[in-house]
Amino acid sequence: MEYVTLYNGIQMPMLGLGVFKMQDKQQCEDVVYEAIKHGYRLIDTAMYYTNEDAVGRAVKKATDEGICKREELFITTKLWPTDMKNEDTAKRAIDTSLKKLNMDYIDLYLVHQALGDYFSGWRAMEDAHKQGLLKSIGVSNFYPNILANFCETVEIQPSVNQIELHPYFVQEDALENMKYYNVIPEAWAPLGGGRYDPFNNEMLKNIAKKHNKTVSQVILKWNVQRGVVVLPKSVHLDRIKENFDIFDFTLTAEEMKNISTLDMGYGDTRTKHFDPNFVRMCMGKK
Repeated sequence: MEYVTLYNGIQMPMLGLGVFKMQDKQQCEDVVYEAIKHGYRLIDTAMYYTNEDAVGRAVKKATDEGICKREELFITTKLWPTDMKNEDTAKRAIDTSLKKLNMDYIDLYLVHQALGDYFSGWRAMEDAHKQGLLKSIGVSNFYPNILANFCETVEIQPSVNQIELHPYFVQEDALENMKYYNVIPEAWAPLGGGRYDPFNNEMLKNIAKKHNKTVSQVILKWNVQRGVVVLPKSVHLDRIKENFDIFDFTLTAEEMKNISTLDMGYGDTRTKHFDPNFVRMCMGKK
């Protein structure tokens, strides 16, 4: 496993397991437990995913069995817009996540969307961070202009920005902006979210064959070599093991450049997050 160091000195694994859409609680618990057994140390959940409790049970089971210590794990969850009405509602949401996870602290806590009163939410997160309840705090789905304004305004800088990043949505401008503010980029849907069929791309297949790897492993490695933390999601143990096995090869500069040529300049982020109906949904409207 490779690690990236956050600005506060905390080390974060560069590959983790995302549990979005794992709404079957028992399946989620089993998958997270098996992932930890296989070596995963970063688990990414969210209040909105409704499976924080399942993640917490898996962590407890793994630590009780001596597979790892709690301090070896890096658990991430997120604050939803409807819980950012003010600082008090945000503080209650933080407490709720801690209780559901059955943990004394959360390693990384993110503002899930740049919607609602996220400045009030952030102030509550800053307080919880100072109390040691949240070891690191960051954001998710903050576009470059929003992130710049945010970093220029808040007391404590975000350590991470989790956004859509894959070869079909390269987002170099976002990465440059994050680098300016010393914010670590983290990728949701690092394999494209099932929308682009990269597994039948001849260029990717040829690169994978050269390194005796799979297309998935090549795509994940491409992001990691860009300094991006990746969160592939799978409920299949063979895929979970496959995604983890990316730290024994290196893509050439030419291969990195060729993979980046797949960029379409947009992704699910631009087609969904810019939709007013999506905003209203996030704010609890039907």
